[in-house]
Parts: sequence; structure tokens; C-alpha cells
Amino acid sequence: MFDSIANGIDWTWARNIVFIAYGLTIVSIIVIVVSENRNPVKSLAWVTVLLLLPMVGIILYLFFGRNITNKHKLSRRNRRKLKKREAVSHADFRKLDLSPGSIQNIRLAKSMADAQFYDGNDVEVFTNGADKFARLKTDLVNARHYINLEYYIFENDRIGNEIADILIERALAGVAVRVIYDHVGSFTVKNRFFKRMRKAGIMVYPFFEVTFPQLGTRINWRNHRKLCVIDGTIGYLGGMNIADRYIDGGRRFASWRDTHVRVEGPVVAALQYAFAVDWHFMGQPLINEAVLVNRPRQGNVAAQLLTSGPTSQWSNISLMFHKAICNAKRRIYIQSPYFLPTDALLKGLVTAALSGVDVRILIPRKGDSRLLNYASSSYITECLRSGIKIYLYEAGMLHSKMIIVDDDFVTIGSTNFDFRSFEHNFESNLFFYSREFTDKMLAVYREDLTHSTRIVPAKWRKRPLVRRAVESVVRLLSPIL
Repeated sequence: MFDSIANGIDWTWARNIVFIAYGLTIVSIIVIVVSENRNPVKSLAWVTVLLLLPMVGIILYLFFGRNITNKHKLSRRNRRKLKKREAVSHADFRKLDLSPGSIQNIRLAKSMADAQFYDGNDVEVFTNGADKFARLKTDLVNARHYINLEYYIFENDRIGNEIADILIERALAGVAVRVIYDHVGSFTVKNRFFKRMRKAGIMVYPFFEVTFPQLGTRINWRNHRKLCVIDGTIGYLGGMNIADRYIDGGRRFASWRDTHVRVEGPVVAALQYAFAVDWHFMGQPLINEAVLVNRPRQGNVAAQLLTSGPTSQWSNISLMFHKAICNAKRRIYIQSPYFLPTDALLKGLVTAALSGVDVRILIPRKGDSRLLNYASSSYITECLRSGIKIYLYEAGMLHSKMIIVDDDFVTIGSTNFDFRSFEHNFESNLFFYSREFTDKMLAVYREDLTHSTRIVPAKWRKRPLVRRAVESVVRLLSPIL
């Protein structure tokens, strides 16, 4: 009986309603994208996806397209409290022998994010995981008061367990140990790994834990920072996560080339402040530990810490990169695992090269993401046409994030030269102002070039047509990758 009734009903109207509702949903999302007045390139990418792949586009937008709203990492009152606990005096950069460009960069960071300028720091550089983790483990073992550790990935492997064992031992000895790990970055790590630390008294929390119903509102914004503060006197920051592959290259790479720094001196106060802000953002109490009380001068490197993220008023690190590039007079040396520049940054690099600045970009021959490799390759032709020198690192995975400009500016940190780092991730970079330190990092960069191959424009133009087509298609999606 029910079959005969169903056969007698005209379902055309129902299908029409579904199609109309579906179409209105697509149009509504496009209107929202356009009305948000984002980067027009990014908006166009979303409109393209929604029109060409409507169902997929809706799902992608719900998870990856929306902006963070009504999210403030720290109130003004609490910000003042944390600032007062920076028991150090800020240096006067006008008294140092710095280039006009670096002075402008310092002022920009202060204006955007109240990033304080600190002189008298000692900086130790690590270009491989074995050296970095050996030094970090020694410092952790010697911790007497507190350890604040924040990493995108904290893997349950050999080095991960070695670090966890030290943290547990220190916590049992009465040291206050706090750990922030990114929930998506460490998504494959079983909860029992972190539960073992919690049982020992370690305060361990995932950043923006992705669970229902918050899945669609949290998955796109990740804490990509890699920093550690020990007793307020030692700080670590850079590109290395806690995982074995940062030591041996893992299964896919013969080696892993990265850059991380260990700092002693006043700038450690800035690292402590950055961690404290993230800690409070997750609903935890303000951190009370003092930083660098009565510590003597450690070195001669001036530095600023600049953080950036989707809750920032400005795209802090992206604007800082842009300013440094525009100020360049002699050289711009960049190394990054991915090269997906914003339109402004690409034009800045092209303009610099056309005006005679020595612009070099070093990226891996084989990266850890084939899709991002294609997207990065799509920008190479325009760069080569302007005279930018592109090098492909051959010795393994190049994961280092470093920029050198002229004679007294270097930045090292977690920020990749791509849209995701500039707009969606919580990132942190140290900016160093020192001719001596710049010379040191120039030597590191030039050593990396000996393991690299420079792209020859004539040969690059002859790459297969299919590859060029794939690069062009993927490039359309690069603003939302």
C-alpha cells in the first residue's frame, strides 16, 4: 500500500527545494567570504572551490575557512601583570650600531605587538637535532625551579620518551613542569603517553583540543610554536619538534636539516611572556615565576621575540618579513621548507631582485608534502624571471626557517614562508640584530648551498607540461592550503 502511495506522489517539488536550499547555502557562504574583506586572492580561492566543488567546498569552508571571532588571548589587565614580571630592563636600540633598516624593524615590532628589544644575549645555534636535544636534555636535567615547554609535535618515540622521562623526574623532584602540545600536531600520539606525565604531577594540556562539537571551529588554528623556558634563564626556540625524525630524518629522508637556537640573557623574559600568554589562553592561571632576576649580561646579541597568530590584530610576522625585505640593500637570503608567499611578499622579493639586491631562496628538493611541493614550484618561474636565485636542497629534508637581510638582521623561528604560517598558525620568531651573529648565519647558509642545486631557468622552462599544469591548479588553492 505504501509503495502505491509513494509511486503516486510527485517528488519534483522536494528535489527542487533541496537544490534551491543547496544553492542558497553556496551563495550565502560566498557572500560571507566576500563580506569579510579578506585578502582578495584568498577570497577568490574560496569562491573557486565553492563553485567548482560545491559539496567539498562547503565542508572545507566549515572546517578551514572561518575566522576566529571573539577570541582574546589576554586581557589588558593580565597583560600588564605579566609585563611587570619581566624583571629586566629594556635596551635603547638607538645607542647601538645598527642599520636604519634594522632600526625601522625594531620600531615596527614594538608598534605592532609591544615586542620589547633586549641587548646582551648569548645565542647558541643548532643545525641538527642530535646536538639540540643533547643540549636540551642537559638543561632540563639541571632545572631547579620550573620548566615551561611548548611544541607543535611531542612524539611518543625514543627522543619523546627520553624528554618525558626527564620531565617526570624533575616534576617528582619538586620542579614545576608545564607542557603545551598541539592537539592536531600530536594527533597520532596516544593519550596514555601524556597521561603518564600527568600522573607524575606534570601540567600537560593540548592546545585547541579538537573534539565534537568544536571540531569545525578549532581544527584550522594550530599552535605551531616550538619553545622552552628553563628557570627563567635559558630559552629554546626554532623549527624542531620533539620527534626522532628531527634527529635521523625518519623513514623518508636521509637527514633532517633544521635550525634551532638556545638563548641566555634578557630576551628569555620575552619567551616566558609568550608561553604565559598561551598558558592563560587555555584557561590556566597566570604564571607567577620571575624571570632573570639579577642575572648578569650573557652576550652581545640584541634580539626581539615576535609572536603572531589568528588572534593578533596584525599579521605580525608577515608584516615584519615584508618590512625587512623592502628595507634590503644588499641581500635577502631565505630558507624555508615551503615557499607559498603572499602577493605582497612575492612582489617585495621581485622588486628587490629587479633593483639589484641579491635574493636567494633555498627550499628542499623533496619536501614532506607533495601537494605543497607543487604549490611552491608554481612561484619559481616568476622568481627566476626577476633574477631571484632558487636553490633546491639535496641532502635531505630542509625544515629550517631563517631569513638573513643585509649585515645585521636575522630571523629564526617556527614560521614557514607560506599562507598558513602567516594567517592561521600561532607562530614565534626571534629577530636578531648583530653583525657578528649575521656573519655566523651567513656561513651556515652558504654551507647549505654546497648541498644544493641552483635551478637553471632554461631547464626549468622545459619541465613536463603535465607537471606545470598540476602546479598551476594547486597554486589556485595555495592561499587556503
